[in-house]
Amino acid sequence: MGKRIISQRRGRATSTYRVRKKAFKYKLQFLKKLEGKGTVLKLVNSSAHSCPLAKIKSKEGIFFIPAFRGMYEGQEISFEGTKIQDGNIFKLKDIPLKTKIYCIESRPGDGGKFIKTGGNHAVVNRKIGTNTMVLMPSKKEKKFHANCRAVIGVIAGQGRLDKPVLKAGKKHHIKKAKSKLWPRTSAVKMNKIDHPFGSGRGKNPKSKIAKRNAPPGKKVGLIRPRRTGKKK
Repeated sequence: MGKRIISQRRGRATSTYRVRKKAFKYKLQFLKKLEGKGTVLKLVNSSAHSCPLAKIKSKEGIFFIPAFRGMYEGQEISFEGTKIQDGNIFKLKDIPLKTKIYCIESRPGDGGKFIKTGGNHAVVNRKIGTNTMVLMPSKKEKKFHANCRAVIGVIAGQGRLDKPVLKAGKKHHIKKAKSKLWPRTSAVKMNKIDHPFGSGRGKNPKSKIAKRNAPPGKKVGLIRPRRTGKKK
């Protein structure tokens, strides 16, 4: 009888693979209603995030967002008006073209879902009616409603990946802080009983397409494509 493969073992949620709740105690989301101005109370370090976080105080309450490059404690940021300044949280319809933005709402009022990693930013590209086209870091355009809000600026923490990780111990602590599984054993290096790709003389993964609604333990190999054939 074979043992469970890694994805099944993690899905079972044992203490070995449990997420560190303490690391994820900060929720990066601005409030549903923001008016006037806010103040940066404190810059916070979080082991679960790739950038420093900013604790913002407004008259509606306190919330956290990814800090922008050049932010300092005590800085004032605006939620209304037309002044384009780093840190201001405006609706996309009020932000001029070619402005760098981050922490963009998926739909108006959800608090920001897109672009939250260190050093990243998107660019306001086009405006068509009630929609705004934003150029994402992947160089692809994405359509957002004009009333979706975003933070102006570039997220702090750029160059995080430039310095190589020279020691395995350092990599271990980086992954442990975010509860990531490391080191990862290649599937073709495993025994036959441990993974569908295990064993085999040629070490070639079998071409298997899992069902779209397959559980984590079965969803290995090629993920079922939405469509096949050449795009016309």
